[in-house]
Amino acid sequence: MDEALKELGEHIAASLPDEVQAWRVALGELVIEARREGIVRTMTFLRDDASCQFRLLVDLCGVDYPERASRFEVVYNLLSMKHNQRVRVKVATDEDTPVPSVVSVFATANWYEREAWDLFGILFANHPDLRRILTDYGFEGHPLRKDFPLTGFVELRYDEEQKRVVYEPVTLTQEFRRFDFMSPWEGAREILPGDEKATKGA
Repeated sequence: MDEALKELGEHIAASLPDEVQAWRVALGELVIEARREGIVRTMTFLRDDASCQFRLLVDLCGVDYPERASRFEVVYNLLSMKHNQRVRVKVATDEDTPVPSVVSVFATANWYEREAWDLFGILFANHPDLRRILTDYGFEGHPLRKDFPLTGFVELRYDEEQKRVVYEPVTLTQEFRRFDFMSPWEGAREILPGDEKATKGA
C-alpha cells in the first residue's frame, strides 16, 4: 500500500511542481503540503486526474500552532472511492492572509470553511457566505485558538427580571482549586465496594 501511495505522491508532485511544496507517506496516508495560493488548482487536479479521482471531501479542519509565523494549517482530507485511497492536503496561513475557498471544487467545503472561520478565525477568500456557524451571534473571538481563555470572555444567561437572554462578562464564583484525588488504580487507602471479593479468593 505504501508503494502505491509513494507512486501517487510522485505523480502529484510531478504534475503540480509549482503547487506541491512537499509530500510524504505517514501512518499509511499520503500527506501533501501545498502552496496556499494554488489550493484551488491542487484540489481540482486531485478530483479530476485519472490516477487520483479524489471525488469526496471527507473533512476540512484547522490546526493552530501559535509559535509559528503562519500559525494556522488548513487540512483537507480527501477520499477516492475508485482507487480506495486517501490523501491529506495541508496549507499554512496566518491570521490576516485568506486561503482561497474550494467551494467551487467541492460544494461540501461551504460549511467546513465556515466552521474553520468560526472556531479558528481562518479567512477564506471568495467564500459565498462566510459567517459563524456554531457559536452565538454576539460571540467574540474564536474558541479553538490555543490562546483563547477556557472561560471565554462573556457568558449568557436568561434574566428573569428582563425576560430575555443577557450577555455579561465572565466572573468566576470561586477561586481556582486544585483537586488531588488518589486514583483507585494507583492504590487507594480505603477499601472500595467490591474489593472484599478479590481478597477472599487470595
